[in-house]
Amino acid sequence: MASRGWVGNTSTIASRIYFFIIIIQIPLFRVPCRSGICTTPLEVTSSQLITSEIFPVGVVKALLYPGAVVNGIINNKTIPKWDNILTIYNLTNVKEASPMTDLQRLEVLAGSYFSVAGAFVCLLKRGRMSMFGTLLIIWGLVKEGILGKPVNTDPAKAIYVYPTMVIALVCAFASVKYDINKVTSAPVRPIAKPLQSSAKSKLK
Repeated sequence: MASRGWVGNTSTIASRIYFFIIIIQIPLFRVPCRSGICTTPLEVTSSQLITSEIFPVGVVKALLYPGAVVNGIINNKTIPKWDNILTIYNLTNVKEASPMTDLQRLEVLAGSYFSVAGAFVCLLKRGRMSMFGTLLIIWGLVKEGILGKPVNTDPAKAIYVYPTMVIALVCAFASVKYDINKVTSAPVRPIAKPLQSSAKSKLK
């Protein structure tokens, strides 16, 4: 019971930390995107949500506002206005940008979707969505950094992975809820005895 409670508390704390990393927009990486240069999964996701118009603009602003407030207080000692959120993140003309930038980084795009969705889902029910999204992002960054696909000739747009990515990865793994009872106390299957033939039974 003690180990079960310890694992449950660890996954809960890890999921909360992962949520704050996503919603406060702590930089995890630096990649080119439709809005310019994106450093968080939420920025990548927001540019796609604005372009596809899946959700109203107000929903996207609500997602970005907590991180904008934190960044504004840290950098400028001011709280940004609600009406300026899209301008701050360079999302006003994102619909006119070429989609090729994101299509060349589908792993980062899909991983960002899963990371943002998993951060909110983990508040209600812990699962593997955050872990899967984080691994997708890392794979996309590794593929571009090692394999050089897509080819990037502009040093200003070179990809970069911040050390905070390690913290996000650890929290994503730790937020997965494991059932210790199934692992430690697995039921022992009875050994099946060979059936005796009918002839032997008659002789006995």
